[in-house]
Amino acid sequence: MSGAKSSRKLYSSVPDKLFDTANIIFMICLMIVTLYPFLNMFALSFNDANDSIRGNIYIWPREWTWANYEYIFNESSIFYATYISAARTIIGTLVSVFCTAMLAYTISRQDYVLRKFVTIAFIFTMYFNGGLIPNYLLTKELGLLNNFWVYIIPGIIGVFNMIVVRSFIEGLPEGIMESARIDGAGEFTTFMKIVLPLTIPALATVSLFVAVSQWNSWFDVFLYNSSRLELSTLQYELMKILSTSNTAASSGATAADAFAGAQGNVTSVTPTSIRATMTIVASLPIIIVYPFLQKYFVQGMTVGGVKG
Repeated sequence: MSGAKSSRKLYSSVPDKLFDTANIIFMICLMIVTLYPFLNMFALSFNDANDSIRGNIYIWPREWTWANYEYIFNESSIFYATYISAARTIIGTLVSVFCTAMLAYTISRQDYVLRKFVTIAFIFTMYFNGGLIPNYLLTKELGLLNNFWVYIIPGIIGVFNMIVVRSFIEGLPEGIMESARIDGAGEFTTFMKIVLPLTIPALATVSLFVAVSQWNSWFDVFLYNSSRLELSTLQYELMKILSTSNTAASSGATAADAFAGAQGNVTSVTPTSIRATMTIVASLPIIIVYPFLQKYFVQGMTVGGVKG
């Protein structure tokens, strides 16, 4: 009898083992497919540009060099542009997340009379907007042209982010907020001391969205602040470097002729090597920050997806 039980246990575990094996193989393949583009960019950024033209560079450089990074960081505007990018990312994220959380808390209240109207009004903006020219004219009338705050104010509320935070708040026990009101706390006190600490997973998720958007943004610099070099961002400066390299390459100039160093030394780079280097430089801060927010990101998106 015991032999029959052990036999059934052995045979019943075979499908489980097959499933686990197939699952592991699938996840390894998925990891390779996901990481390969970034690893390829890493290899191209550290590989000699002329050697990269031969092809067959996959995940490891064939001829190591710092020339691509030296060429980019020899631009004097890069470091101050990085400071502006960091400033807009930090300030923009803090302001946007706080204002989005306040709006989400407001429309999550069942006793708010205009709750449905305000929700529909904000969702409407996800599908329709005035267009590029009206937005530019509005920005001009508000006095935000050639102004640092043009990076912050127009995107201060994200509707999708608001929905995620609102869904999370609606899942909180109502009794906690009711007890705070019984103790004499007003709405703002309840929001600051009760709701805000409990919505950290959702806020971390939203913060990641906003920070990535702010860090990667360059088109608003081109539209509103292109005449003020002191307000240029890292992404915009990298875009200009890539544009210059593409123009030089399309004009038929050789790498030696097109890219001469500031001290007269020739820096052998190509548009492909510059593009790969830009990808690494622009992605590195987000890659460093993401592991610290990953657990909150998964939890926040799960709640927002289930209750939204």
